[in-house]
Amino acid sequence: MQAQSRVDVFEQIFLVFLGLGTLVGIVVVTYTLYNAYKYRDDSGRTSDADTPTLGELPTGGEGGKKLFLSFGLSAIIVISLVVWTYGMLLYVEDPGNDIPQEDAIEVDVTGEGFAWFFDYENGASSTSTMTVPENTPVWVNVTGGDVWHTFGISEQRVKADAIPGETDETWFMSGEAGETYEIECFELCGPGHTQMTGTVEVVEQEEFDQFLEEEAPEDEGNSSEGENASDGGNASDGGNTSDGGNATDGGNASDDGNATDSENGTEANASNESNGGDA
Repeated sequence: MQAQSRVDVFEQIFLVFLGLGTLVGIVVVTYTLYNAYKYRDDSGRTSDADTPTLGELPTGGEGGKKLFLSFGLSAIIVISLVVWTYGMLLYVEDPGNDIPQEDAIEVDVTGEGFAWFFDYENGASSTSTMTVPENTPVWVNVTGGDVWHTFGISEQRVKADAIPGETDETWFMSGEAGETYEIECFELCGPGHTQMTGTVEVVEQEEFDQFLEEEAPEDEGNSSEGENASDGGNASDGGNTSDGGNATDGGNASDDGNATDSENGTEANASNESNGGDA
């Protein structure tokens, strides 16, 4: 058995109220016309036994049995209608196990700056256009980013408050692939209120999977590995710098050697000159 959509539920409620209202209207109008004809002004009437007098409470005939019966039936019909309608609205608020959760998708909706932003379960995101697979339950978590908004899809009988700091949950059943629904804001939120619109696009499951893959954010793991590789290269450069430092130290050692040779040569010359003087 296929789960009922919000559209199905509200159409049932409408048809029941329409049918019952039409039936009650026919009964009331018929009974009114009957009494208008029955108690019409007829100069040929001789008996006043059934004619109501001023100030007399109506009994409905037969000691009030008709009046009691009419009130009793009305109460039963109204109470039954209220209970049935309340049960249907409870289903709209929470369908429970009638909608398998494993078949449903979840979309986070944020209303901000006179635009609608959509975030999907794998991190994909979009603006102004909500893409959903065909014939699938869609759970929507709605919030506001700046001021109060109201997220609504008239064709799907969807309406949820978008309040900053709070989340309102609602749902709907997507239709066939190729269908589109208009998203509107039903809360007067500022000068751009009338332009705060969007679109729900229903696509095939394969196209929806492709959309999620294309719009998904880049893998953070790959970025982290790239950064680590770059850091490794820097470390290698540091090693080369260190080697360069050793080479410089070698050069300094060479300079020290030259200085020593020079000093030895000077001392030798001074000794020769001294020996020449003695001679």
